[in-house]
Amino acid sequence: MKKTLLTLIILSLSVPFLSLAADKPESTPMQLILNGKHRSQDNKNRDQYRHPQETLDFFDIKPDMAVVEIWPGKGWYTEILAPYLRDQGKLYAAHFSPDNRDAYFRDNLQAYLDKLHKRPDLYDKVEVTALQPPKYVQIAPDNSVDRIVTFRNVHNWMQKNQASSVFSAMYKALKPGGILGIVEHRGASLKPQDPRATSGYVSENYIIELARNAGFEFLAKSEINANLKDTKNYPDGVWSLPPVLKLKNVDRAKYMAIGESDRMTIKFIKPQPASLASFLTKSLSLSSEQANAVDLPKVIHNIK
Repeated sequence: MKKTLLTLIILSLSVPFLSLAADKPESTPMQLILNGKHRSQDNKNRDQYRHPQETLDFFDIKPDMAVVEIWPGKGWYTEILAPYLRDQGKLYAAHFSPDNRDAYFRDNLQAYLDKLHKRPDLYDKVEVTALQPPKYVQIAPDNSVDRIVTFRNVHNWMQKNQASSVFSAMYKALKPGGILGIVEHRGASLKPQDPRATSGYVSENYIIELARNAGFEFLAKSEINANLKDTKNYPDGVWSLPPVLKLKNVDRAKYMAIGESDRMTIKFIKPQPASLASFLTKSLSLSSEQANAVDLPKVIHNIK
């Protein structure tokens, strides 16, 4: 009797552990990349604000897709996208032009290229193209990519009066039915939008209008990267917050407690042709020379 009772107690204690083990999901390819040793601890620490897994899931990026990352900066998202797409897909990185007059842009591009060179096992298939309106706006072959993503860049284009040109370039590169995914510092919806976005904040409505003017249709938005602590009224705009902390030690604890900015996460679709019949009619009207032509971007660097 004692032996039977002891057996029942052991079994009852072990069942929850067995159940947990059975329910525990295996690591996905994306989770393995996010936890990879190639990512610095500083970059991993930002996952709590940037939510890369949820954001890329929302943009519906699959490992066999062709994707353009616009103005990837130092490569925070490239560290995730490049290995994820390496075997089955394609990653274009539309970066700054190497002949830009501003040393900041040239140095930023060179740092990015150096990063790619250091880990060819991860980045050897990344194709770097130039996006620097008005001269360079061909980011990938026309109608060739499944997804285009950009993270906290729209305000930069607005400051340089380049937003319309960039949205048109993105529309041109996407396949019909392709998706444009945008993450941007979200401005107050009731406040008139500064067309130069000097604070770094942009309203959702303003971005929707930019996308629609280029031909996109609004698809959906998410609160994945929202931050209700962000009051959006700081001496140096969004750059008062981390990670920049432009005011350095002035009110540092306050800004660290707020965290990174409140961000919209929004996606648009390039519409499909109205009908197969209209598409065929348009195709048949092209000359044979036009039909066989392929628009190719200027490739800055391809380390394959």
